[in-house]
Amino acid sequence: MKNSVVVVGSYNTDLTIKTKRIPRPGETVLGGSFFQGGGGKGANQAVACARAGARVAFLARVGNDTFGEGALRRLKEEGVATHCVVRDEQYPTGVAFILVEEQGENSIVVASGANARLSPADIERAKEEIAAAGVILLQLECPVETIRHAIHLAHQCGALVILNPAPAEQLTGLPFDEVDILTPNRVEAEMLAGASITDDASLVGVALKILDLGPRNVLITLGSKGVFAASRDAMNLLPALEVQAIDSTGAGDIFSGSLAAFLAEGKSIDQSVRMAMAAASISVTRLGAQSSSPLRVEIECLISSQLISKAEASN
Repeated sequence: MKNSVVVVGSYNTDLTIKTKRIPRPGETVLGGSFFQGGGGKGANQAVACARAGARVAFLARVGNDTFGEGALRRLKEEGVATHCVVRDEQYPTGVAFILVEEQGENSIVVASGANARLSPADIERAKEEIAAAGVILLQLECPVETIRHAIHLAHQCGALVILNPAPAEQLTGLPFDEVDILTPNRVEAEMLAGASITDDASLVGVALKILDLGPRNVLITLGSKGVFAASRDAMNLLPALEVQAIDSTGAGDIFSGSLAAFLAEGKSIDQSVRMAMAAASISVTRLGAQSSSPLRVEIECLISSQLISKAEASN
């Protein structure tokens, strides 16, 4: 269905410790709380997309292990179609070790496992699913040649292509001219542009340099400052909603996944961005990645409450 989404990407089992502060090299910090959950940028975005109301299929690889079984079960419970998820017989399911300090900042190390084996052949096997979808959402926790192939195929099929260029290590050799919407964070934007963001003027300059790479639209996520939306026709800083953050893990994924869901149902980029920002704002008030993603009704309630507050403030 053209109002559906295919997410191509990674699944990791997240092993998270919340602690007072992230230790320095060679240091051990005692105390904290531990929990295990679903993660991986691709899976985070697929779950966010489904919770925002979209029909979504996930294209990925997981291991033939306990974590892989848990992954499929968890995704199905979230309403994510898993028929395009491959069980790898040789490599384990990816794992992410996450440290979260009290202020909400995090530090993450990932063992990619089966994610590193997602191949162009896997993409080809899902060609019918991609051709039928309206939106294709991708990230870079899988081999870059596979993501490149998926972008080419999605573009040829006429789908709206959204690329979240994270993690920032794999930003070369990508067909940005076949990308409709690029969603880098500040660090990724600076790496793409080869320039630093220090003020409003430099932010505009970075956005222009990224647009020169070929994408039709660039959405630079700036955390608590909001999202800078840029195209050749217009540029605008959309301010973030004010919330008390406790864990920023997965917020960018929830933004991208929710964005894909709203675009798939025909909303404008501006409206979709504002709704996706609300989803991300809710997520940082909760622990975890997938577990922090809000339901559609929660997103709409937050937006409604913000509109009411603004109206009361103006009277």
